Amino acid sequence: MGDFLYFLLIILFLAALAAQGKVKRTYSKYSEVLSERGITAEQAVRIVLDRNGVEGVSIQGIEGNLTDNFDPRNNVISLSEPVLGSTSIAAIGVACHEAGHAVQHAKSYLPIMIRNAIVPACNIGSRLGIPLAILGLVFQLYISYETGNALIWIGILMYSLAAVFQIITLPVELDASHRALAAIEDAGILTKEENKGAEKVLKAAAMTYIVALATAIVNLLRIIVIFGNGKRR
Repeated sequence: MGDFLYFLLIILFLAALAAQGKVKRTYSKYSEVLSERGITAEQAVRIVLDRNGVEGVSIQGIEGNLTDNFDPRNNVISLSEPVLGSTSIAAIGVACHEAGHAVQHAKSYLPIMIRNAIVPACNIGSRLGIPLAILGLVFQLYISYETGNALIWIGILMYSLAAVFQIITLPVELDASHRALAAIEDAGILTKEENKGAEKVLKAAAMTYIVALATAIVNLLRIIVIFGNGKRR
């Protein structure tokens, strides 16, 4: 079982590299294709927000490439420098995806509310889960088997929050892309043919979240096999 999980992790690692490469290639391709109507990514974001009745969201630039994000703590959409003033199909797709997240928050979309609520616990669990399981092994061997076993399973449960986070993240990201593409089409930001390009960019990005979810689940199974496979007296 352990060898099979390691094999799966290698496959998923290669899949993650392939997915990231696909995102970069697709984004690079459509970042060279300027939209016919000349609407900038920033303007597109504002159109999406306005059509959904979302107010109080500001837009700013941020350094880097594909560092675009929405911060619900201060209602700011940050668009990377290559995206902010661009009229390319890729830039508009990426920017409207972040606008989709802002709409989710404004409309209290349940999965994103759940994700926001569990972020602190997931961060703690992913950092402390394995060290706690290792501590449990030490207790099993030298101090108390029962206490050690309890620590191991608490550690595994804490680590499992990383998989839970990815499970919640997937529908959040897919829904944000769906909202973005629907708004782009309804508002006529891009032509029908250009919409297909934006859809390809967002579908390529979605694959990275699917691979991340599969990797998190396999990693969790691997940790269970390593730490939770019976007595060590």
